[in-house]
Amino acid sequence: MKNMLREAVEMKKNLLIDKLIALRVFKSNDKHLFELTLSELEEEYRSFRKAR
Repeated sequence: MKNMLREAVEMKKNLLIDKLIALRVFKSNDKHLFELTLSELEEEYRSFRKAR
């Protein structure tokens, strides 16, 4: 069960990273996207979606 949850989180992170890269976002607060948590990626994506 733990592995399934971990895989789901990683898949969601990768999806958000791909979407952010498509919006030409590569870093957040001097951190690369892959260094961010899922929550941080979700917030970053929400903020860019609102700005557009």
